[in-house]
Amino acid sequence: MLQELLGAIAAAGSAGVIYLAMAARVVKQYERGVLFRLGRVSGDARAPGFTLVIPFVDRLQKVNMQIVTMPIPAQEGITRDNVTVRVDAVVYFRVVDAESALVKVEDYKFAVSQMAQTSLRSIIGKSDLDDLLSNREKLNQGLELMIDSPAVGWGIQVDRVEIKDVSLPDTMKRSMARQAEADRERRARIINADAELQASKKLAEAAQQMADTPAALQLRLLQTVMAVSAEKNSTLVLPIPVELLHFLERGNNPQQTPNGDTPQRTQEGDRALRAPDDAGPQRAPDGGEGRRVPDDDTASRAPDGDGGTPSG
Repeated sequence: MLQELLGAIAAAGSAGVIYLAMAARVVKQYERGVLFRLGRVSGDARAPGFTLVIPFVDRLQKVNMQIVTMPIPAQEGITRDNVTVRVDAVVYFRVVDAESALVKVEDYKFAVSQMAQTSLRSIIGKSDLDDLLSNREKLNQGLELMIDSPAVGWGIQVDRVEIKDVSLPDTMKRSMARQAEADRERRARIINADAELQASKKLAEAAQQMADTPAALQLRLLQTVMAVSAEKNSTLVLPIPVELLHFLERGNNPQQTPNGDTPQRTQEGDRALRAPDDAGPQRAPDGGEGRRVPDDDTASRAPDGDGGTPSG
């Protein structure tokens, strides 16, 4: 009798241990447990720690409450200014209502991923290329709002959305590089022109100062000669006074009259110079041609038929 009693106690204890092992559940600190009893949600979500369920009746499903980092696959689209780009991003979200995440959506991670891709393509089509490259904070906020609006009903909270990279076509990259180079060259020219303007003003002031004190110009000339001669070269510098150049220039100009005008030839002098060239055969008063006066050599010879023998 005693042996049967001990056997029954041992069997009951074994059954209790087996039941306890089947009913015992442990929920971790970063998880929440949703209890389904006969297919229906029973009570609130189980808190972290040790909990018991009814074997073969209850089913405890755990939901991770940590922040999930999900990369959004690169999406290709056309911006508002007709530029083809390829943009990828990353979204950070977490579950705030474990019951809604399990009941209202089949797979909340897949749903958030598809919503993020759709929202990213929509943002690309509504934005300009300059906004995608320089105004990402505003685009991130708009993208976060577009993803978070439907996710709230699923028990999901979107913490942050970041655009990681914007890929441009090679032709667009070369065009932007040329534009940046032209802009830098323009700024360099403006700076050089400004420097030339400031230098010209300073040179004008220096020239005015040297005009007031001529000795300063001589000192500056000697300083320049010393600077050139200090270098190790075979250059020979001969300073020439500016007054000497003015003197040589006046020597090359034609002589001028006291009143500053160049002397003109008189009318009589011009006729005298043109007289030998303009003189032609003289004509007789009656209109006939006059005889040319023979020279002394021809007058001493008598014309005859033998070749002009001089007469006795």
